[in-house]
Amino acid sequence: MEEEKKPLNFLEQIIEEDLKNGLDRSKLRFRFPPEPNGYLHIGHTKAICINFGLGEKYNAPVNLRFDDTNPEKEEQEFVDSIKKDVEWLGFKWDKELYASDYFQQLYDWAVELIKQGKAYVDEQPSEVITEQRKNPAEPGVESPYRNRPVEESLDLFRRMKNGEFPSGSMSLRAKIDMTSPNMNMRDPVMYRILNRPHHRTGDTWKIYPMYDWAHGESDYLEQVSHSLCSLEFENHRPLYNWYLDQVSVDEDLTPKQREFARMNVSYMITSKRKLQKLIEEKVVDGWDDPRMPTISGMRRKGFTAKAIRDFIDRVGVAKRENLIDIQLLEFFVREDLNKISKRLMVVMDPVKLIIENYPEGQEEWLETENNPEDESAGTRKVPFSRELYIEREDFMEEAPKKFFRLKLGGEVRLKSAYIIKAERVEKDADGNITTIFATYDEKSRSGSGTEESLRKVKGTLHWVSARHAVPTEVRIYDRLFTVEQPDAEKETDFLQYVNPESLKTITAYAEPAIEDVAVGEPLQFQRIGYFTKDQDSTDERAVFNRTVTLKDSYKP
Repeated sequence: MEEEKKPLNFLEQIIEEDLKNGLDRSKLRFRFPPEPNGYLHIGHTKAICINFGLGEKYNAPVNLRFDDTNPEKEEQEFVDSIKKDVEWLGFKWDKELYASDYFQQLYDWAVELIKQGKAYVDEQPSEVITEQRKNPAEPGVESPYRNRPVEESLDLFRRMKNGEFPSGSMSLRAKIDMTSPNMNMRDPVMYRILNRPHHRTGDTWKIYPMYDWAHGESDYLEQVSHSLCSLEFENHRPLYNWYLDQVSVDEDLTPKQREFARMNVSYMITSKRKLQKLIEEKVVDGWDDPRMPTISGMRRKGFTAKAIRDFIDRVGVAKRENLIDIQLLEFFVREDLNKISKRLMVVMDPVKLIIENYPEGQEEWLETENNPEDESAGTRKVPFSRELYIEREDFMEEAPKKFFRLKLGGEVRLKSAYIIKAERVEKDADGNITTIFATYDEKSRSGSGTEESLRKVKGTLHWVSARHAVPTEVRIYDRLFTVEQPDAEKETDFLQYVNPESLKTITAYAEPAIEDVAVGEPLQFQRIGYFTKDQDSTDERAVFNRTVTLKDSYKP
């Protein structure tokens, strides 16, 4: 039976229409163009998957281009992290490029625009320029420098380049239309003076191109066929096209900009400025804190690349923005981790259980599956002894009817081990249970083939041998914010919605196999949730981050 074909999204429809209208398939080229001014976040994954996904669908090259036109905010650290994130998601780029590769060409083209009377040097402060633009319903006010002689603008622009003027004292503006209802067309700034070294070009340049000027021309120089960006750039498209009209010599080789809706996920923020504030205010420990919506944070938390890609595929490509429930992302994380995670027994809140009729000093190494979802994952040996730890919440002295865990006089099976019966308890002076005393049925060992081993009891508990237990630091991560849209109201400080319970650290007790786990390896702590070993782990103490809880009610 043939697999049902997935309907084309609107971007694929545009590309198919272009191919039908004569675009040579070999001319298809896409790009992912991040600015290296921070770490990539969940919102960027959509743009990454769209552009590289189209590259895979059409067997077309995809460039990774860094739009590095602002040396005040950009660093090599961010370049390196972006490359790592894109590779981790499973994508390969054709060429690694930078807008700074084109600084000389962009400057030369700007000189030509001045010569043609289409650009001029303005000596007004940026605040005055902004004021003169007015609003869409009111015509803008022309700069007093708008009609200055071409030779004068050429001379000033050359001197700006040579560093003869202080930062912010002059700018080069395109001469377009100060009455346009589109504010981006009201003589936009093309260059500003910025006496700051660049992470790639050093002190060579004293002027830097604005994003709108550099972006479209970079697409053109790279012969990108479709420049796909998020919806906030839709009203920049006329300016994108105007700039291209000034430099393009072949209409068939001119990039086409089209926009798709950004992706917003509940309980997350994606503003780099606000993410930076979380770091500065020490709400989180850095860009890769597992509570952050960054790709590096999600990776450290234990999310898988496949889960994120499946999530993006399910969300789809839309023309209108909407809020995606974080539970959908977590659903795909669980789906993937269930298939690939090794199971281990870890007790988070221990209470001692002593099996009184089990011989003192005796121990057994019982065989158990590593992953029942994957036969090839094999088995491992788990030590069993007279004194164990079980979860405190798995025992009640007097339990309601539907409590199928351990209670006085009741029986449960210990996972991969024996059926036990709780007989009595010991308590401290405050009435807290310190020890549970039980008996076991020595003929009931799982897998022994005896009639007793096949006897059914309603509850199965995980456990850890007290003698062999490995103390382990476990970080319980919860959502960073207490509301779905913490930055929905501009006038409200989003920090007031930070969840004070977003991180709890406990000492848990694990079976010895936990010592062989690698950093980043996915695990399921049986009956508890999915976890991964953190980079903070040392030879003396392992650290594990909770990725997601074991189950959730969400149904996509």
